[in-house]
This record gives sequence, C-alpha cells and structure tokens, in this order.
Amino acid sequence: MFDLSFLQWLIVILCGVFIGFAKAGIPSLGILVVTVMMFVFPAKQSVGILVPMLIIGDIFAVTYYRRNVVWKYLISLLPWVLAGIVAGYFVLDHVSSDQLKPLIGSIVLSMVLLHVFRSKLGERFNQLLPESNWFTVFMGMLGGFTTMVGNAAGGVMAVYLLVKGLPKQEFIGTGAWFFLCVNVIKVPFYISLGLITTDSALFNLYMTAAIIAGGFLGVYLLKFIPQKMFQVLVLCFAALGAVRLLF
Repeated sequence: MFDLSFLQWLIVILCGVFIGFAKAGIPSLGILVVTVMMFVFPAKQSVGILVPMLIIGDIFAVTYYRRNVVWKYLISLLPWVLAGIVAGYFVLDHVSSDQLKPLIGSIVLSMVLLHVFRSKLGERFNQLLPESNWFTVFMGMLGGFTTMVGNAAGGVMAVYLLVKGLPKQEFIGTGAWFFLCVNVIKVPFYISLGLITTDSALFNLYMTAAIIAGGFLGVYLLKFIPQKMFQVLVLCFAALGAVRLLF
C-alpha cells in the first residue's frame, strides 16, 4: 500500500468521488482528476493507478445508461483506437515520469482548448468537421494515444460524439461503453509496463466506495447544476493543472 499523508489521502478520495461524478454526466471533470493525481503520485505511476478507478466508474455509468448506446459509432472507432493505444504503449515504455509530465500537460491543455473552441462555435464547430472515414481514423488514433499516455481522451470522444449528433442520453451512454471497452483493453498494457501492480490494485479497491458514491451523487445533482458554469470552472482548474505540469 502507498505511504500517503492525510492530505494526500483526502485528495485521492476526492478524486475518486470526482471520477464517479464525471462518469454520471459531467465528463469535463475527468480532466481535472488526471492533473490532480499527478500532484500525489509520479506521473507514470498515476496513469496506472487511475485506470482501474476509471473502470469502476465506467461500470457504474454503463449500468445506469445501459440502454442508451449507439453501437455502430463504437465499432467503427475501436480498431483505430487500438492502434493509438499501441503507439501510446511504446511512448510510455521509453519516457520517464519527468518527461511524461509536460507531454500530458500539453494533451490536457489541448483538450481544454478543444472544449473552449467547441463551446464558442457551437453547432458551427460540428458542421466544420467532416462525416468521413479519415475523420473517424484520426479521432480514433488520437483518442487511443491520449487515453494510453494520460487517460485524457475525454475531449476527443466528446467532439467525436457531438459530430455524430447524438442526444444527451445516447451521448453519455455511448461514451460510457467506449471508455469501459478502452480502459479494459489498456489493462494488460499497463501490467506489462509495471504500472498496475498488486499494491495499486489493492489501493483501487479502497477507492471503490468513493467512486460509486460520486456516481450516485452525480446522477442526483446533475439536474440541479448549471452545467455550462460548472464546466467553465472545471476547465479553468484543469488548465491551471496542465500549465503546472508543463512548467
């Protein structure tokens, strides 16, 4: 088990709650969790610790939104996501935690800017992106790479599903199934890299209650929270964390 201070335990438990909360319908919160976890653990170690926590949140989301999924969009995307995961695997195998921090900081900051750009243009943003095979290939490989090196593919998947014009429930449900599939695929790669260990798996079990509690909290509070304002705050904090990783 990891030797953490009381403050570090508190931060990690809150990250567990935020993961559940993000999976229940506020996906931008996941970007904040990625950056915060790197202030508690070394960058590479945090990537491996996060994956089982995300899977727990994915299982909760898939259970809750199990009837809201558009399979054709997932099937066309997954082969290219796998290619991106393989590319990310080789990157992780050749970089240190100190080298990984600015890389993940750049990815997170790019995802934040992507969210902002999408919000500014609204429907025009979706219309500018082509409904073509190359777009699916690009987004799939980018999503696979970013999720492998830093669990930061939320922004990529959000853009992809927005372009497909999915209603809110299908948007969340399809995204939930996507991340469950992708995160499970990543597990043997992380085990091979030594980023998921017996100690980290035991630690993940301790976080299960916090993640599930966050999921139920997200389902309950989602209808009361002005989502636009909430996402602005989350993206601001995520941007600060990303800048901190870069410098």
